[in-house]
Amino acid sequence: MGKTLVYPKGISNTANRYAKRVTYDLGPIHSIINAATHLDVAFVPGGDDPFPTIIPMIGQMGSYEFPSNGIDEPLDCYIHGYVSARMMNMARAAGDKGLPLCISATHVDGLVLSLSPFSHSYNYRSVVLHGYGVPVTDEDEKNYAMKLITDGVVAKRWDNSRTPPTAGEFQSTTILRVKIVAGSGKVRDGEVSDEKQDIDSMEVKEKVWSGIVPVWQTFGEPVPSSTNMMKEVPAYLKEYVSKVTEENKKHAYAAMKLPAP
Repeated sequence: MGKTLVYPKGISNTANRYAKRVTYDLGPIHSIINAATHLDVAFVPGGDDPFPTIIPMIGQMGSYEFPSNGIDEPLDCYIHGYVSARMMNMARAAGDKGLPLCISATHVDGLVLSLSPFSHSYNYRSVVLHGYGVPVTDEDEKNYAMKLITDGVVAKRWDNSRTPPTAGEFQSTTILRVKIVAGSGKVRDGEVSDEKQDIDSMEVKEKVWSGIVPVWQTFGEPVPSSTNMMKEVPAYLKEYVSKVTEENKKHAYAAMKLPAP
């Protein structure tokens, strides 16, 4: 068995509270990012704006330089946006150093309803990454990233859509390659966790329901657009919708069957 690669602990990613739930392993962290339908990307605009800005975006982990790298090996995070968006302009102005970014993703797998409201929780998987975003200027890398991100929305979608992009589409889109320098994940799964005084109280247990409500993201039946001319939903799309929904459901039920953390 090979060595497990991890993000080094530092000031920005070392967790103290519920440390047993934390992972620094690349594999689980990258998997949580790639399974997310959107990422929250934060940056500090500076100037007269005193507030941090956070934007929901689409992105995926990958490596153009080392395309054979697996999910548990070093990867960059590619995110895309409009060419003149503030974040993209700031990244260009930052030069080779890149724009400092914080990227997060969260999946809720269950509502943990304990006897006391102070013991309520979620079963969840979450990740926070820190890195520097640099605009991709190489045409081949930009195409790689756009395919990576598109197939992250729906597997095989890039090859089953109208490609290659037009010159206008290509020029109006900026891809940021975020070099990750720190990362951590936190996962809560398992049963409810009640205080002993509540567990020992028959009165409390007889009047308060406790347990877990499993939560998972469901993809519905594809609905054709008003201009669609294909008679059948493509097999790759049917497969993706069914597979991901079932995987999400299985994960939610498996998480709640584990012992309380």
